[in-house]
Amino acid sequence: MNYSANIEKLQHHFLPKDFTLTEWSILEPYFIQLKEREINSLEDLEQWLKDSSEIEAFISEDACWRQVRMTCDTENKTLEEAFNFFFMEIQPKIQPYADILNKKLVVCPFTKELNQEKYFTYLRSVKKSIDLFREENIPLQAESSVLQQQYGSIAGKMMVEQDGQEFTLQQAGKFLESEDRNVRETVYRKIAERRVQDKEPLNDLFSKLIEKRHQIGLNAGFNNYRDYKFAEMGRFDYTPAACFQFHEAVKKEVMPLVDQIYDEQTKRLGLDKMRPWDTEAEPAGIEPLRPFADGKELLDKSIACLDKLNPFFGDCLRKMAELNHLDLDSRKGKAPGGYNMPLAESGAPFIFMNAASQMSDLTTMVHEAGHAIHSFLSHELELTGFKEYPTEMAEVASMSMELFTMDHWDVFFDNEEEMKRAKRHQLERVITIFPWIATIDKFQHWIYENPTHTLEERKENWLRILSEFSTKSIDFSGLEPYRSFSWQRQLHLFEVPFYYIEYGIAQLGAIGMWKQYRENPTKALENYMHGLSLGGTQTLPALYKSAGIDFDFSPEKISELMLFVKKELETL
Repeated sequence: MNYSANIEKLQHHFLPKDFTLTEWSILEPYFIQLKEREINSLEDLEQWLKDSSEIEAFISEDACWRQVRMTCDTENKTLEEAFNFFFMEIQPKIQPYADILNKKLVVCPFTKELNQEKYFTYLRSVKKSIDLFREENIPLQAESSVLQQQYGSIAGKMMVEQDGQEFTLQQAGKFLESEDRNVRETVYRKIAERRVQDKEPLNDLFSKLIEKRHQIGLNAGFNNYRDYKFAEMGRFDYTPAACFQFHEAVKKEVMPLVDQIYDEQTKRLGLDKMRPWDTEAEPAGIEPLRPFADGKELLDKSIACLDKLNPFFGDCLRKMAELNHLDLDSRKGKAPGGYNMPLAESGAPFIFMNAASQMSDLTTMVHEAGHAIHSFLSHELELTGFKEYPTEMAEVASMSMELFTMDHWDVFFDNEEEMKRAKRHQLERVITIFPWIATIDKFQHWIYENPTHTLEERKENWLRILSEFSTKSIDFSGLEPYRSFSWQRQLHLFEVPFYYIEYGIAQLGAIGMWKQYRENPTKALENYMHGLSLGGTQTLPALYKSAGIDFDFSPEKISELMLFVKKELETL
């Protein structure tokens, strides 16, 4: 099938053409119309669904742009106020109407005449929303949305000085690749000390979020926020017990490989003992990989790389560049991290990241490009709700792209030796990321199963879980004051709770996609695009199957896929 990146922004038919959201009073009449409209036939119902979808897309995009603008400039109070206004004044008033409209759909006699295969996951999601809706949770959810954005404001101000210059923590990361071990240790400690300066505000912020989240779970009839969140995220296909099985499988099947990778790195560097500031270093005389100089070069080279894989992929980034839907360079006052922000009306999403000329920035870019391609491929689906795909599938889109593109990284590197080093870096990261995924996920389970814990208990249990997944090949002695708070660098804990196990599940799916690509590149890319084009219109196992992979994170599957990656690493 031929796909095109020349997508058009959805036109308004129900809302005015140039509708702008400035206050609730101008939006509410459209909800009242939907609430009061008579539905006398299947055709009426389908039109009502389209109009509801239009208003959903508009609201979603409006909220997303407020977040994008605020994270691009955390020091601009006007942008922060616009974001807060939406989540404190608009979103809370939308929620009761959304519940009324959901109930109207479920009880409508014509709903059973809809194509049940096409609408199954959508209607399942609607029923889930009805089950979870509680009036008393509206203010708590609004307050949480505003609170969790404070993480970006705090972290965005973190800077360190080195060689007489100021650097964001992302930019300072490049010094950890220096061949001078003293420089590496100095900068590692500066970054860690800078994080420790804000440990109390971040602990306080996290405590407030836990309290509100726990109450949301209780209000909805759950024992804790974890169980509520599993339901809210639509985790219909696995349970907390499966996550615990995943944690144990990582210990058994992945940790020995992680130890091996770091043992080999220790030998390469000629060290007696590896310390955490040595993990990204190269042996003396070997320059760190610098795949690009700045955001513009990163974009140009990424487009060239994606063109080689499939011209449609390159076209997606070209379209985003044409629309100014990219902010790639790291700078002071910009929120940390990286994301692809879907824009429900525009179709072409927004990529945000903090590039600092490092190898990890290249993988972040192609990762977010994978997410972006998912947005393009699902844009033509009829309803906004059809485009709400499971996060476990969204991460397959991004992590597969990291692996698919590797053979075309010659656009970033001058010679075969650099290519090999880049591929080795990537494949080692595919393996070494699993322990951190298991650590963050297991910590979240403990946090929300024990919501009234003290700060001391939080620290003790973080260190306990961290030690379970820490390699024996790195010497962490004397670093406990830094390690005690190292969870604070993970923005997901603050901003998107329980969104992390997906990276582990999807990494397995991505390795499966890459294994398929190694056997038949054309067929694998066809399956990839077909699976992504379905959006959220099928169950999670069915979406994986449509892409030619298994939804399986059993110990046996993990073992099989780790063995495949290990063999690929050995060829380098």
